Amino acid sequence: MSEEGLPTIPKGDYPLIDADPHFSRVIRYFRFSDIGIWAAVAASAPLLVGLMDYNKYTQISRGVQGTIKGFLVAARQRRSMFGPAPSLFLGAVGGFLIAYQRSSYRFLGYSENAREQARDLEDLSKRAKAGLPIYGESALTPELQKIAASYSRLAIFKFSVFPLFNFVNHPYHGVDTSKYFK
Repeated sequence: MSEEGLPTIPKGDYPLIDADPHFSRVIRYFRFSDIGIWAAVAASAPLLVGLMDYNKYTQISRGVQGTIKGFLVAARQRRSMFGPAPSLFLGAVGGFLIAYQRSSYRFLGYSENAREQARDLEDLSKRAKAGLPIYGESALTPELQKIAASYSRLAIFKFSVFPLFNFVNHPYHGVDTSKYFK
């Protein structure tokens, strides 16, 4: 398929595996370090919110030091808008986005990706030998597949502004697929 009209991927330091990997494929290729960062961000969010709350309320009570009124003001306002559950949820979402971005960078060749290259060759060669479409089947027309590819292809670089994932199987991945048929 012609990749004419699709955004060009800037070249990374490592080989390109896939210019627009599918959402499930990025998650399947998570490394243990990605999951560790996800967990660390999720666990640290409630702690950071608690520290900010503590600092906020100690500053309030210092404003009227030594008085019972200052203590009562601080105690009354001790209830945080963000308890542990909402901050844990926000941390889990933020951690997932960081882990997803790290995994996507390996697909694009912006970080070390030797394990992903070997796994990619193995997985997609099996699909090719079985006679299946390498990147999966899609119910969309070729025009809509190309439009979906153009939207999601460079989306990983704008991830902090608007996270956009590729949920469409399409043939526009920026790599030569003949290596999978050998």
